[in-house]
Amino acid sequence: MHVLMLCKRQYTGRDLLDDQYGRLWEIPEALARRGHAVSGLTLNYRRRDTGLHRSPADVHWQSINAVSMRALYLGRMIDQIHAHRPIDVLLSSSDALCATLGDRLSRRLHVAHVVDLYDNYAAFGLTKLPGVRAAFDHACRHAAGISVVTTSLATALRPSLPGGTPLEVIGNGVRTDLFHPMEQAACRAQLGLPTNARLIGCAGALDQSRGIEDLFKAFHLLAHSDPDLHLVIAGPRDNTLEHYAHPRIIDLGTLDWRDVPVLINALDVSIVCNRDSAFGRFCYPLKLVESIACGVPVVAAAVGDTRRIGGETLATYSPGSCEELKAAIEQQLSIPSRAPRSLACSWEQRATQMERLLLQAQGCGDQLAAG
Repeated sequence: MHVLMLCKRQYTGRDLLDDQYGRLWEIPEALARRGHAVSGLTLNYRRRDTGLHRSPADVHWQSINAVSMRALYLGRMIDQIHAHRPIDVLLSSSDALCATLGDRLSRRLHVAHVVDLYDNYAAFGLTKLPGVRAAFDHACRHAAGISVVTTSLATALRPSLPGGTPLEVIGNGVRTDLFHPMEQAACRAQLGLPTNARLIGCAGALDQSRGIEDLFKAFHLLAHSDPDLHLVIAGPRDNTLEHYAHPRIIDLGTLDWRDVPVLINALDVSIVCNRDSAFGRFCYPLKLVESIACGVPVVAAAVGDTRRIGGETLATYSPGSCEELKAAIEQQLSIPSRAPRSLACSWEQRATQMERLLLQAQGCGDQLAAG
C-alpha cells in the first residue's frame, strides 16, 4: 500500500522534520517499517527550508512553504508522486485546512481519503475563517475513514457523519525506548534536582488554558505543612507562574522532548493538569500516558478520556479544585499507586490500528476508482 501523508510541519510547539516528533512523525515511520510505501507532504505555515527529506524508515517527505509559488503547483507535485508510484490512500492530519486540501486532492487522484483528527480541529482558530468550517465538515462527511484521538471526540463527531463511515479511535502512543522506568536518583542528578527532597511536578504547557493554576495553588497549600516538598516544572508558559512565585518551585525552562522522561522519572508524583473546556474534553492526555509508561505515580485532571485511558484506580481531581488536587497529591505521596504500564500504547501499536483503517479505506478507494 502506498500512503500519502498530508500535514503541516509545525505542530504542538514542535517541528515535524527537525524534531522528528509525535504522531505525524511516528505513525508514518511505523507504517514504513511495516513494509508500506509512505510519502509525505508537509506544509510550512511559517517559512522554513524546503525540499526533500528522507527519514530513517525511508519515508519521503517534501517540505513546502504554504505561501509560495511552489505551493500553487501542489496538485502537479501530487500527480508526479502518483505517476511514479500510484497512491492508494491519502491520509490528512493537522487541521481543517489540511483535511480540506486532502479531500480535494484525493478527488483529483480518485483515491481514498482518511482524515486523522489528533485534536478537535473544529475548535481551532482557523475554522473561524469564512468557509473553512463548512469545507472541513464536507471533507469529514466524504472521507473513506476517520481516525480520532479520543473516544470523547468520536462521540461528538459521530452524529455529523454518514452511518457507514469507518470511525476509529487511535490515541497517541509513546516512545517506549525513551519513556520507561529509570533510576530516580540518577535522573535527579542529571537535571540538578535535590536528591532527598520530595518532588512533584509536570512537563508541558504551563498556562491557564491547561489549568496549571490548580497545581500552583495546590502546591502553595501543601508547602505550608511540608518543608521538604518541591515543585518541578518545565515547558512553554504564559505569565501565570509570575503570580505564584515560591522558593521551592524549580523551573527547568523548556526541555528538549527527549529529556522529558528524565524529568518524569525524577518525580515522586507526576501531575497532569487540564480544564473542562472545548480543548480539554477532547484532547489526548499524553503526559498521563508518558508518566504511566515511566511507572511513576500520577494525579490527573478528571476530564475527557482521562479515566478511560488511565484506568478506574487512577488518582484524579476535578478541574478547578485545588483542594481536591492537594488531597490527591497527599494520598499519592503517602501511599503511591501506579497504573499498569500496559495501559501506555507504543507507536507501533497505534500504527497497527491506523494500518487497519487505511486498508479498509483503500477498499473504498478501489471502488471509487473503478466507478
